[in-house]
Amino acid sequence: MGKMYSAMVVLVLALASLVGYESPAVGEVNPIRVAEMQKTLRDLWLGHIFMIQHVVLFNTSNDPAARDAADKQVLANAKQIANVFIPFYGEARSAKLFTMLSGHYAAVKAYSEATIAGNIRQQDAALVRLGSNADDIDGFFIGVNPNHLPKGIVRGLIEAHGAHHVLQINQYKKKEYAKLEETWPMMRQHVYVIADTLTTLLAKQFPDKFQ
Repeated sequence: MGKMYSAMVVLVLALASLVGYESPAVGEVNPIRVAEMQKTLRDLWLGHIFMIQHVVLFNTSNDPAARDAADKQVLANAKQIANVFIPFYGEARSAKLFTMLSGHYAAVKAYSEATIAGNIRQQDAALVRLGSNADDIDGFFIGVNPNHLPKGIVRGLIEAHGAHHVLQINQYKKKEYAKLEETWPMMRQHVYVIADTLTTLLAKQFPDKFQ
């Protein structure tokens, strides 16, 4: 819980700094175009947690065939998220983002498998991978949008998101189904924050594409 609390503190501070920054370009965008992008990213990030939840569930129930099918869906969804950024950053950078999103999922999956096996060492290694991946994704978005993105905003978002996956995995392991019902709305709301933040950043950086 300590790691999750720290991640949420970083997230609140980071988002406060983002909201406090006003770009003259924001007023020039078409709000309908922005809303369309927001919905697209929200739907995709919601699909991300929905499909990963199924992987975790199938891991817990020891259903490898269903897990493998869900695994392919997670990766297809990650590709879709990365492809959203092609018109803004190009195919090469989109491919790089896909690699990072796949790495995020790989770390979550590794933590799930380690939790089922009761392997604390592998759990810790997966947590390290999650943290490193959050750094990488943060560095990616800073690199492509250095003028509108203070360091740490995306890292805080992804780190807290990863902590939600970890919480959900442990609740499945312990069969804490009542708590799982509380965790899902929290996860959903948080990925909406991720989607909305990325939409805001794109609108600030590329107002001409939202007119």
